[in-house]
Amino acid sequence: MLVHAAKRFAGLFATLIVATAVVFLVLEVVPGDPAQVMLGLNAQEDTLAALRSQMGLDRPVWERYASWVAGFATGDLGTSYTYSVPVADLVAARITVSLPLALLALALSTAIAIPVGVYAASKRGRWQDGGIMALTQVGIAVPNFWFAMLLVFVFAVTLRLVPSGGFPGWEAGLWPALKALLLPAIALALPQAAILARVMRSSLIDALHEDYVRTARAKGLTRRAVLWKHAVRNALIPVLTILGLQFSFLIAGTIIIENVFYLPGLGRLIFQAITQRDLIVVKSVVVLLVACVILVTFLVDLAYALVDPRLRRR
Repeated sequence: MLVHAAKRFAGLFATLIVATAVVFLVLEVVPGDPAQVMLGLNAQEDTLAALRSQMGLDRPVWERYASWVAGFATGDLGTSYTYSVPVADLVAARITVSLPLALLALALSTAIAIPVGVYAASKRGRWQDGGIMALTQVGIAVPNFWFAMLLVFVFAVTLRLVPSGGFPGWEAGLWPALKALLLPAIALALPQAAILARVMRSSLIDALHEDYVRTARAKGLTRRAVLWKHAVRNALIPVLTILGLQFSFLIAGTIIIENVFYLPGLGRLIFQAITQRDLIVVKSVVVLLVACVILVTFLVDLAYALVDPRLRRR
């Protein structure tokens, strides 16, 4: 198990190094001058040159990349061009919103999708299965920002059960903070739950046709026992793959959802940094999100080995 984990970690670490180079080079070729954006179109050339020197933009590309990666490895993400504060401080303040939002959305999508997928597979070919598949198709087709606006209209504007936007902060209490994150999490979770439910249904249907299921039934186990104790566990392997991918989609989806609900998270920070040409913030936050995705992928690989002992033997 340790050898398997070490090999996977080495491969994913190499992926992270490649990702830092790609992100850096892509943003370096983006047209526009951050110093010009900060000082305005009427700024004097000597003033622009001084600001470029202060921000390190006059150094060679390879030197800037090496300095950025070295600082990233030590926790120094640089200083924001716009806010003139360390990027690490900005990230620390915003991640307390984005990470709970993504985890809450992931928990909601899993809690909805797995029971729904199991129920649809157990009712395969019946009207219940057809109805669930139709609903999941709608969930996949409708974008999450439309869900977000619909949820705001129904639960915030019409029923006034939850706030329509903003975040009071965790210091205001657990329930007020979770209440502010509930609608955004539901908007993120519903499309992902639709995908996950369909995958769970298909995987479970395949598992129910395996020989070990027929053997368990022949031994006298009830259909319910065979379903939950044998088939569901083996059907979870492709579901774990989708869960790992969904975390990436949830993190990316926060860029839109946080702007719809005016949440001060990483997604809104990236959006503001792009409009302000604050490239150091964009680079650092994007690589942090890539690192989070790689970490989740690593945990999913370990979960594979726990669910399927054959992977440990290999």
